[in-house]
Order: sequence, then C-alpha cells, then structure tokens
Amino acid sequence: MLKRFVIERDIPAVGSMNAKDLGKAAETSNGALAKLKGIQWEHSYVTANKTFCIYLAENEQLIHDHAKLSGFPATKITETNEIIDPTTEQQCRIA
Repeated sequence: MLKRFVIERDIPAVGSMNAKDLGKAAETSNGALAKLKGIQWEHSYVTANKTFCIYLAENEQLIHDHAKLSGFPATKITETNEIIDPTTEQQCRIA
C-alpha cells in the first residue's frame, strides 16, 4: 500500500524560475521516478525558496532514493495520516 508524503525541498530562488526551467525540473524528477518502483509524484507547490511536493510511496527510503537520483534535496519528509477538506464536516457529522 502506498503512503502519502509531503516533501519540503529547500531550493533557493525556485519561485523565480520560468515555465521552461520548471519543465526541465519536472523532466529531471520524472527521469528519476522512471528508475524507481513504488513511488509516484502527485504535484508540487512552488514558493519563493522551497517546493512542497506530494508523493505516494511504499516507504520513506524511496523518497530519499528519488532525492539522490534527481539531485533535488529532501529537506524534510513528513508522512501524512489523513486528508481533510471543506467537505469533511458533512462526511463526518455525528447525529
């Protein structure tokens, strides 16, 4: 079963990268993913000097392996327990 992880990556000035540079970064990440099994990239949030990447993986070691292959740091890795959103209130309302 795949677990969901949030990976915080410290990448100076990533927020000022243009679309072409971000595309190359995605290409690099995809190339590393193609060499690994049991890991999948969902999406990333880009801020001024960091990305917050959402991955599915069998275990945390695969996140480290991807970081090594891609050259993108995995500054902090956090496994998630649940996902909540605005509809959670209605789905979990106790009568």
